[in-house]
Amino acid sequence: MGHTTFTCLENTHAPSHDLALLLARFQFAFTVGVHIIFPAFSIGLAAYLAVLEGLWLKTSRTVFLDLYRYWIKIFSIVFGMGVVSGLVMSYEFGTNWSVFSQKAGPITGVLLSYEVMTAFFLEAGFLGIMLFGMNKVGRGLHFAATCCVSIGTLISMTWILSSNSWMQTPQGYTIDPVTGRFLPADWLAIIFNPSFPFRLVHMGLAAFLSVACIVGATGAWHLLKARKQGVAASEPVRVMFSMAMWMAALLAPIQILAGDAHGLNTLKYQPAKIAAMEGDWESESRAPELLFGIPNMQTEHTDYAIKLPWAGSLILTHSLNGKVPGLKDFPRDERPPSPVIFFSFRIMVALGMLMALVGFWSLWLRRRKTLFTNKVFQYVALCMAPAGFLALLCGWVTTEVGRQPWTVYGLLRTSQSVSPVVLSSLAVSMTAFVVVYVLVFGSGLGILVRLLGHAPQTGEAPPPPEHAAEILAGRMHPDLIDPPTGKGA
Repeated sequence: MGHTTFTCLENTHAPSHDLALLLARFQFAFTVGVHIIFPAFSIGLAAYLAVLEGLWLKTSRTVFLDLYRYWIKIFSIVFGMGVVSGLVMSYEFGTNWSVFSQKAGPITGVLLSYEVMTAFFLEAGFLGIMLFGMNKVGRGLHFAATCCVSIGTLISMTWILSSNSWMQTPQGYTIDPVTGRFLPADWLAIIFNPSFPFRLVHMGLAAFLSVACIVGATGAWHLLKARKQGVAASEPVRVMFSMAMWMAALLAPIQILAGDAHGLNTLKYQPAKIAAMEGDWESESRAPELLFGIPNMQTEHTDYAIKLPWAGSLILTHSLNGKVPGLKDFPRDERPPSPVIFFSFRIMVALGMLMALVGFWSLWLRRRKTLFTNKVFQYVALCMAPAGFLALLCGWVTTEVGRQPWTVYGLLRTSQSVSPVVLSSLAVSMTAFVVVYVLVFGSGLGILVRLLGHAPQTGEAPPPPEHAAEILAGRMHPDLIDPPTGKGA
């Protein structure tokens, strides 16, 4: 009954409904696109802080404590912006996607509530100790608090990706024949759905690499600045630059392998997404890899294609004779928009390869003992600052747009999931979101850039604990405290 009703509605869409659907999708994409940067930053940076504090406790080298105090100021801002930007989406589920919430809520709502009850409570419980408790509690307890915050960010990522992965590869459910709601039948199958492990590893590595790019770019900036001033860079600058390059060299190749495994999983469970990513229209064995082209959804052909013979089958199936799906294997109304994900996927892969190249280059320079003196490499590392986040966003676009036209893959269409909202209301809220986001998060990013513009120093001062409440509430920033007096600037 539910399926028949929604099919009828879908076939009678008015143009205004189509525009409202498009605007609702764009609004959610905009808010998620802004939000996803901050949790990824928090995940990677929290882990980096735990490593820094652990190294300080193990080696007693003050350089690690100096770096910890430097980057924890950045973390406090990033974490706050992540919380604020994420609150909006919970309301959008109710205002713009109420039908999806009503039908998939018994599963996705529970998974997201688990994220709040476990990860968010863990982070909130130990964040104050992490930020302001180093001189109030013992070293071991403070390190435990830092580790708890880091673990909390990873748990948060786990639950959110489990929910999203279930929407991509749904398992362990039944459908109520009257209401059409998805009801849980096997929670283990729901949580550990077929694509979840691959997405979890891929996203975790992406977060770590994104932070490595930021840390490396910050180190490169201060190395170049010191060279221009004719002085030696401080030890904290050299250490954080070295650590970032180690991270890129170690994790970028692993990320490429993880992406390959994820692709094999997607080929098995979402072949239409793979066909759209590759710009392939005919299923064939010994398929070529399209290095470039412009997929045309109307003519069912990829124009201006530059092909690498047999490489498509080899990459996607690990066999020269492997069969690669084509978009013509699927009905027109079930094909993802190939032009979008064709390019987003290739940008993501190109950036991943570039990060691996930078990592290998750093190993060569390290061997030659010129890592801190090679000016060209430092400029390249500086330009790589946004590479991790750009790759992450392109990967997210590939994943989510490639799922279309479904919200729950193969079961619930996006057009069936939207609320019956008025186009004018969506236009007003979309405009408000853009204006507010530009003002609020633009200001936050400006503060981050200003903080990163100051090099970490030997004897780096921590955030003053007497202003903990103001800083946590967002009324004052650690960088605006006058160190000698402790008074706000």
